[in-house]
Amino acid sequence: MKNFVFIILGLFLSVSCKKELVKEPKRLIEKEKMIDIMYDLSLLEAIKYQNPLSLDSVNSDPKNFVLKKYKVDSLQFAQSNIYYAADYNTYKEMYDEIGKRLAVRQRAVDSIVKIEEKKAAKVAKAAAKKNKVKVNPKDSMKKPSKPINIDSIRRTRQLR
Repeated sequence: MKNFVFIILGLFLSVSCKKELVKEPKRLIEKEKMIDIMYDLSLLEAIKYQNPLSLDSVNSDPKNFVLKKYKVDSLQFAQSNIYYAADYNTYKEMYDEIGKRLAVRQRAVDSIVKIEEKKAAKVAKAAAKKNKVKVNPKDSMKKPSKPINIDSIRRTRQLR
């Protein structure tokens, strides 16, 4: 009898602890689609942080553009976000996935930047070889192509 009471009590506690904090919204966004939306919004936030003036030239709100892209309205997004945020483990998994995607994108951008820097260095080196001119960066004065005739300058001054 004692064991039966403990089993019933254990079942009751396990069922009662599984209570949902937030009810599932009627138009819940699927988890993968929600991750895609949050990823795009994260990119927009990064752009805004790195170069605030870049998004000022856009006539519409970038967040609304992302929501239209996925055919979701702001209320649906907010309710789905609250629902997923109520379950910490699921929300953490979603943000871990977003972090992985951002890391992959960062590596791709870094490799492209390195390639462009190497190309620019090769072009500069080739131009320097072609001209075979060693330019002293401290020398800011250009040398005239013809020697200056000082006598002609003196004569023009005397005529005035």
